[in-house]
Amino acid sequence: MESKIRAGIFGGSGYAGLDLVEILTGHPRIDLVFATSNTYAGDDVPGTSLKFAPADSVSLKQVDIIFLALPHTASAAMAKKGIDAGVKVVDLSADLRIDTPEAYEQSYHSPHPHPELLPTPYGLPEINREKIAGADVVATPGCYPTTTLLGIYPLLRLNALCAETPIIVDAKSGVTGAGRKPSLTTHFAEVYSNLIPYKTGRSHRHVGEMEQEAHKVSDQIGPIIFCPHLIPVDRGLMSSIYVTLNGTLESEELHDLYAEEYDGEALVDVLPAGEQATLKHAVKTNKCVISITPVLPRYAHITSVTDNLRKGAASQAVQNMNLMFGFDETMGLI
Repeated sequence: MESKIRAGIFGGSGYAGLDLVEILTGHPRIDLVFATSNTYAGDDVPGTSLKFAPADSVSLKQVDIIFLALPHTASAAMAKKGIDAGVKVVDLSADLRIDTPEAYEQSYHSPHPHPELLPTPYGLPEINREKIAGADVVATPGCYPTTTLLGIYPLLRLNALCAETPIIVDAKSGVTGAGRKPSLTTHFAEVYSNLIPYKTGRSHRHVGEMEQEAHKVSDQIGPIIFCPHLIPVDRGLMSSIYVTLNGTLESEELHDLYAEEYDGEALVDVLPAGEQATLKHAVKTNKCVISITPVLPRYAHITSVTDNLRKGAASQAVQNMNLMFGFDETMGLI
């Protein structure tokens, strides 16, 4: 019988943490040892025989890997402890996604708590598989960057975008993307029958993350204009992406390009030509689902959809873990 990897989750009672618990308890090579929550300490961890434990009561000596579903800045401190203790770390916060302390401060408006940890491998397997495999620490991307980057990656790789024209991302996310802590903007009466744009243009903190990773693939792109919206559903994320091609290929060629690029990617589906991706294609799955609409020869509309708590967080973290330990990448996910 193959031995199991011992895992712990810090922040296990948040929405992403709860999905992590569900996925890891069904993973054939994982033994979930603890899940922490200071707020719900002593309560049952759903689907397990565990109780939520206060974060300061667990020992890193118990585990081989920790998942950090913690608030920004708090996560980096725990990542440092994990690295110093010799355990592998998968971070779901933004603390390790940005490559330099200067860029982090520009996006998050505060100094990085542990700049010595940067840069960290960026955990988007379809793009960075080789860097993630065998790594000791990985930064799992945010849900908006995951959905958007997978939506434009084939065009980036071929340098097919017009550098003088912005990439316009009109994105919509379910309320769980804002976390479990209640607030006025996520309260039922505010969200119900409403559509709420926020931090539009270039003010959202994920713009820096998206542009950083896009520029690693292609230096021939314009700025990203990013307009996120809160929609009255519990989960699901859709990026409607509008691009201008540079003339090296036409929009009618994009479907075949995407189908070829993602052929063999078990967790990315390109829909048949003419079919539009919807939230229901991706919600409660671990996949990104993409559709392509030619508009004019040099203009195209790409729809990229994920479950913000799955491929946008928890299941992608597990996908990264599988690569870090040399398991089949989709183990426990399909």
